[in-house]
Amino acid sequence: MGLRNNNILSLLEVKTEDYGERVALGMKNSFGWKEFTYKGIGLLSRKLAHYFINELGLQKGERLAILSESKPEYGACVFASIISGLVTVPLDVKLTKYELKSILSDCQPSIILVSQYCLDMALFLKQELPSIKHILVIDEHSYNNGIKNIYELPNNYSAKWRLRNPKSTALIIYTSGTTGAPKGVEITFKNITAQLEDLKEALEAILPPRNVKTLSILPMNHLFEMTVGFSAFLNFGFSVYYTQSLKPKDILSIMREKQIEFMIVVPAFLRLLKTAIEANINKSSPIEKSVFKFLYHFAKFVPFYELKKILFKKIHDEFGGEFIGCISGGAPLDVEVGKFFERIGIRVYQGYGLSETSPVVSVNTDKRNDLASVGRPLKQYETRIDKETGELQLRGASVMKGYYNQPELTAQTFTEDGWLHTGDIARIGKDNHIYITGRIKNMIVLSGGKKVFPEEVESVLEKSDYIAEVCVLGLSRVFGVKDNTEEIVAVVVPKAYLYTQHSDSEVEQIVRADIKSLSQRLTAYKRPVSIIVSKDSLPQTTTRKIKRKDVKNLILSK
Repeated sequence: MGLRNNNILSLLEVKTEDYGERVALGMKNSFGWKEFTYKGIGLLSRKLAHYFINELGLQKGERLAILSESKPEYGACVFASIISGLVTVPLDVKLTKYELKSILSDCQPSIILVSQYCLDMALFLKQELPSIKHILVIDEHSYNNGIKNIYELPNNYSAKWRLRNPKSTALIIYTSGTTGAPKGVEITFKNITAQLEDLKEALEAILPPRNVKTLSILPMNHLFEMTVGFSAFLNFGFSVYYTQSLKPKDILSIMREKQIEFMIVVPAFLRLLKTAIEANINKSSPIEKSVFKFLYHFAKFVPFYELKKILFKKIHDEFGGEFIGCISGGAPLDVEVGKFFERIGIRVYQGYGLSETSPVVSVNTDKRNDLASVGRPLKQYETRIDKETGELQLRGASVMKGYYNQPELTAQTFTEDGWLHTGDIARIGKDNHIYITGRIKNMIVLSGGKKVFPEEVESVLEKSDYIAEVCVLGLSRVFGVKDNTEEIVAVVVPKAYLYTQHSDSEVEQIVRADIKSLSQRLTAYKRPVSIIVSKDSLPQTTTRKIKRKDVKNLILSK
């Protein structure tokens, strides 16, 4: 099922032939389920490509931007861009107009494909940026003031495919756009092909060799979703379903309706799901609570997932009864959350990667008893640990071409002998399993020269039953004998239910007391010196990763 002729274009051609009438991509909207077969996606992609090449006259290597929520049409836009020889630039719909303008000023796209929801933003960007010549709406039912939508295009499927060099850029993924020059990661066709070959092996160790139904909840502009939840899953002939809502009850409803078996998730989603399951258990009768408690303890000694599924049948029925598990990536997995799902019969495979590696570096497919590991590196990677800094460094076929238009930054990201700086502190076990222990840039340096990684402190504080979000920072002292050294500060958001039962000051007391108690598990110098309690949610990325820098700026501005 791999890529024939080592050519990314063959993914679409071969899969259209292999899986013709099977559902490739689907989504529920107000009119019901909209589902595209593999053949249908192939036809829509070719129709779009014909329009790009023959009607708009777009040339090989021009940039095509996509500004839309995840939906089946998004996939056709990506394939059409590849067929046409264009470079695809997926954009985050949550960015401001200033951030988007900054990014698009950098990559200068000729065309922008948008959902109805983002049309006003696209019109603003076209007015501001002369490079944007065309706007196309990708929704079927759209009201767009004369702007064409993809369903109105002529039914011509005879686009001549434009082959590209494997080393040429397929995607530009922007990781920021607010301060300084935007950072666009250039992913080549060779990078994507290497990922698909490696992920084939990883997924074969996890999933059965048949049509698996998967649910997509991450945005398509996130490379983790684009590579694994879209490209790799279609490479296997899976059916991918999208959701308009990220509320647990809506997600569970789709899982039941479509008998979803697998997902790509971020750790914050798993934490949210665990909280929802526990809330349901807490609402049940005292007898049911006792039964769950007994079974949860007993399941610790049960080696078979099928038996665990029987023990926790009620929970599995809520998930649709067919759910196997998920790959978790994008941020470190809370081991206790992972253990909870493993205990009730849902497998959690922790992965690791970064945009600069297209993005997957490793997936823990074999060490079920060691959820802290992110697994062995995929086949085409070499790894090493820098002896001085403890940084994980990588080399391999999936490592990016560089940052678009930024040769100096690209040079800084690689060592002199060609290894990629990941910025992550790690150790590699005897069996080649990788353990990520922190980020170099997050490291807090205390007055005695001792170094603390906030991720380690956060993993302890996250065990609190009272805390919804936590961010540990190093803030500099600017007075006294410890001038210019850092001290550890914990910024926490209490769980909402506490405010319904206690006053604000009581909630603060409860949370502070719990943090102080949990901190006893840490070496004295790693304990937070200052605790800041916030009622407001902390700034987060689209994948619900807390923006440490933004939290720091918020504190300093108060």
